[in-house]
Amino acid sequence: MAKGYHKIPPESFLREILSAIKRTKNAQDNLPLSMGHCSKVLFSGIFVFWHVEPKKLYDKNMNAKTIKKIIEINNQFYQKFGKEFSATRGRIQPGVRKILNGIGRDRAILDLGCGNGEFARQLAGTDHTAPYLGVDFSLPLLTDARLVPEHFPARFQELDITSANWQMTTENWSLITAFAVLHHIPGEKTRLQILKNIHQHLADDGQFIFSNWQFLNSERLKKRILSWDLVDIPEEDVDEGDYLLDWRRGGFGIRYAHHYSEDELAHLAEMSGFKIIDSFYSDGATGNLGLYQVWEKGRNLKRKT
Repeated sequence: MAKGYHKIPPESFLREILSAIKRTKNAQDNLPLSMGHCSKVLFSGIFVFWHVEPKKLYDKNMNAKTIKKIIEINNQFYQKFGKEFSATRGRIQPGVRKILNGIGRDRAILDLGCGNGEFARQLAGTDHTAPYLGVDFSLPLLTDARLVPEHFPARFQELDITSANWQMTTENWSLITAFAVLHHIPGEKTRLQILKNIHQHLADDGQFIFSNWQFLNSERLKKRILSWDLVDIPEEDVDEGDYLLDWRRGGFGIRYAHHYSEDELAHLAEMSGFKIIDSFYSDGATGNLGLYQVWEKGRNLKRKT
């Protein structure tokens, strides 16, 4: 054996390789980190060839207990800090403004997670005449939302969109919006249930327009990420892309948010019977803190970037 080389038993060598992979920054996105996920291991002298099964991009196995606990974390946050949160939302985001400018006056709108009603007030300023229903589970935010001009045909209703059955009118809406909402929904099963309800309440020729927070695009926001230990949830019980972030206005608060990729949204669209009509980034100083998409009914996926 040449000087400087040491004979290592094949299994020990593989474990050393996996240990090194485990310490790399991006391994969690591409490779499993245990011997149990390796297959087709071949040894030839000092050379080792192995096949590893890539980690699934979408974890469909978050248990109901964890989902319920995460939902409760956000419910408590918006009930406790609803007024403080509303005070920071005195204007709509540039991406929402872009969508607003293209909405016809005669489109009946269901606004999911309407918050403090700023979108409704902006609609009122465009002389929108069709029905508008804003729903949210946060009573403090709904109190502010009802402060809309009297001439605007707006209604507001308390509704938790994570519930299986939405207790609301069965009319079909020509436009359903959900700005900065879906990133607060844990678990693929819960997301698909919501998308099923959206599909059911959307007119056949209607559109679903929404945005998701892209907080990982901001170094400042990444510094506000918290450990799952603070809420007694093991990190292995949550999905890839799930995070806790702090809140500092009016006290210390904790929020859950999921960072979506375009591929993940394409997967959800296909699974729920939608096709993607448009996709763009907006918001923030860098113009990429919000990912906006326009969906329509249908399974033939079409994406624009």
